[in-house]
Amino acid sequence: MKAAILVAPGSLSQRTGGTIYDATIVDALREAGWQIDVVELAGRFPWPDARAHAALEQELSALADGALVVIDALAAGGLPALIERHAARLRLVLLVHHPLADETGLSEETAAELLARERRVLACAARIIVTSAFTAQRLQALGLGNQAAVVVEPGVAPAALARGTTGAPCRLLCVATITPRKGHLTLIEALSQLGELDWICDCVGDEQRDAAHADDVRKAIAEADFDARIRLHGALGESALDGYYQQADIFVLASHYEGYGMVITEAIARGLPVVTTTGGALGRTLPAGAGVAVEPGDAGALAAALAGMIDDGAQRARAAAAARNAREHLRSWHAAGAEFARALESCTDRTSKA
Repeated sequence: MKAAILVAPGSLSQRTGGTIYDATIVDALREAGWQIDVVELAGRFPWPDARAHAALEQELSALADGALVVIDALAAGGLPALIERHAARLRLVLLVHHPLADETGLSEETAAELLARERRVLACAARIIVTSAFTAQRLQALGLGNQAAVVVEPGVAPAALARGTTGAPCRLLCVATITPRKGHLTLIEALSQLGELDWICDCVGDEQRDAAHADDVRKAIAEADFDARIRLHGALGESALDGYYQQADIFVLASHYEGYGMVITEAIARGLPVVTTTGGALGRTLPAGAGVAVEPGDAGALAAALAGMIDDGAQRARAAAAARNAREHLRSWHAAGAEFARALESCTDRTSKA
């Protein structure tokens, strides 16, 4: 039986795009006959604390020589010396959702340090797997890795078409962890320009990952006097989240940057029109005609795009029709798992012949 270990930065039960990708790929590989052991590391990432360092050291040290290890780069990127010590005896596959230095809000010094660390880590990889062609190009542009990355884009689970509302108010849905990169403050600023329109915005996403920023978001909502119109629901399980998708009329994501943007595809799977940004890979993730994408951080442009979609039923219907058409061509997680398996198998074949 083909076997590998996946090392994740924390629990795979977390409702983030990266952990959902990791967990679903694990399931797909197991369905394809792979034996996959999952290691969920304790500690803080990507700036590792003592717990994170000790956890990764302990797990890698316990593995037999030649073990095939897939490490989420969020877990490894801050620990180059540790990765370098084990690289010669393990077959390391680095899974990169986006370069760590591309995170929003970093100082130049912090970004440069993360870039230097991740460059050392990716140089140790027998294979690099990324979740979008955009991220593959970013790695090349930043000089990360000594090989071409293999692109394995996410799949999407089948989902029922959203029912939406039968009248006012128009229901907006944003699904994103509340961190600076996800652009909630820009979304609030945009919606503050649309007070005369009839809408409600449900925001689903973890409020604990960056508690200080979540406080800033709540403060901005209160200052706009939108406590009854912009609702934070925290992280939700699949069933509860699906309920909000079913009620939604428009999906909105104001991210400054995404390595792929899985929630866009999930919205398309439900036939929802989308208003988003062109941050990172998002401009490529949104299917043509299925919505509007504006420059990240531009609250005025986001407000105009939302106003058009809220106020013009015909525009919204056209975008929804394009989303439903694109929905028929979305790829499955089974297909993504098969691609991931081929990437691992090629790594095995190369190593065994070396």
